[in-house]
Amino acid sequence: MSRYTGPKQRLQRQIGEDLGLKTNGLKTAKRVAVRPGQHGAKNRRKLSNFGVQLKEKQKIKYIYGVMEKSLRKLYELASKNPAATGSALLAFLERRLDNVVYRLDWSPTRAAARQLVNHNHLTVNGKKMNIPSYQVKVGDVIVLKEKTMKIPVVAALLAADSESLPGWLERKKAVAKVARLPERADIKEKLDEQLVVEYYSR
Repeated sequence: MSRYTGPKQRLQRQIGEDLGLKTNGLKTAKRVAVRPGQHGAKNRRKLSNFGVQLKEKQKIKYIYGVMEKSLRKLYELASKNPAATGSALLAFLERRLDNVVYRLDWSPTRAAARQLVNHNHLTVNGKKMNIPSYQVKVGDVIVLKEKTMKIPVVAALLAADSESLPGWLERKKAVAKVARLPERADIKEKLDEQLVVEYYSR
């Protein structure tokens, strides 16, 4: 199981946007406009159509914390879905267990959510689940373990009122349920999934 372990700020600077990879938004804002590398501050060349598509694909990879092989596999599944390929692709990404934990405001970032899943901090339908890429289904009940609720960061998030909970998830403190499948309107990040579809369908 591979994952990116390098500097997350470098990825955000590469894209030129705050992708929510770091908890310190103020520090991110100061550096996000400067591209990484020795010549990062110099003028940027205009991107070609392929460059625009590649950038958007990379952006989605970085936001959801997936590798190229995983994203391509989800694209192939989405292309067989009767719904629009781009919307289906984002729905598959949203249904990843690590993303669900993040959307439930049980962790400050998706990377932290992935760690909670990997370290057996929750159950799905009463059974241990430590696979971040697990695709949740309608009716799935996700529960944080009692020991996890004592982790300071998690405890602080549980004590706070969640204002960003998407409509497809229901949460009561440390217990959550998948009420329905996610829709395109539920995703607040500025993403252009059609560019990703164009990239993979070249």
